[in-house]
Amino acid sequence: MTGDQDPVLRLESVRKTFGGSRPGRRAGRGGGAGGGRVVLRDVSLDVPPHTVTALIGASGSGKSTLLRCANLLEEVDDGAIFLDGEEITAPGVDPDAVRRRIGVVFQSYNLFPHMTVLENATLAPRRVLGLPRAEAEDRARELLARLGLGDRSGEYPDRLSGGQQQRAAIVRALAVRPRLLLLDEITAALDPELVGEVLSVVRDLKEDGMTMVLATHEMGFAREIADQVCFLDGGVVLERGTPARVFGEPRHERTRRFLRRIVAAGRL
Repeated sequence: MTGDQDPVLRLESVRKTFGGSRPGRRAGRGGGAGGGRVVLRDVSLDVPPHTVTALIGASGSGKSTLLRCANLLEEVDDGAIFLDGEEITAPGVDPDAVRRRIGVVFQSYNLFPHMTVLENATLAPRRVLGLPRAEAEDRARELLARLGLGDRSGEYPDRLSGGQQQRAAIVRALAVRPRLLLLDEITAALDPELVGEVLSVVRDLKEDGMTMVLATHEMGFAREIADQVCFLDGGVVLERGTPARVFGEPRHERTRRFLRRIVAAGRL
């Protein structure tokens, strides 16, 4: 049983390496993988309920890998991840059961092209949660209407704009009523004029109290919406704090250099 203010998601000293030898999960509880490229280095992070955590940093800094580890799409080499106080990286944990509680939206929409928007949104509730078709469709139609897609439920993905497809992907993630929503660069594949409509959906979700972790290159949006900002560099959470503190008074020179480049590019 967790309290109202206990973290929804907690990472404790998570380490992830690609390539090299893999001695096995928790071999020696700290041995990690031999050789290879370390992508996450002893990352610890708490995500309180009803908050937004923004992960920022250069490409290759570990943001996407952190999200994939949190959803068990990547196996961690060392450390532990907890969802509502339950260790989800413990041996024997069913990853599918964990993923029912975590929604994920990627930068590529990953909608099934042979299914309508409504069918995409109802697949997981029916197959994973076992909801009757009528109940799953009612839930999906409500979400589609909220996200401005009420008149697009019968369309196939290739008939939608990029922004509409991304909103449909968000509906699909929300249809299972997740405890936690992970958003991985969800505007990266969009034309600039479509970015705003997707970000407005995220604003609405924050107002609804959805707990979210988002990796983003939209620095102005991160500063606006996040409760905490984590700057990753070389697989390390080099800096964390409120948006005002991280963007306004960064403590590390590496963070300052990164933000200077962002400002020079007109993205903050």
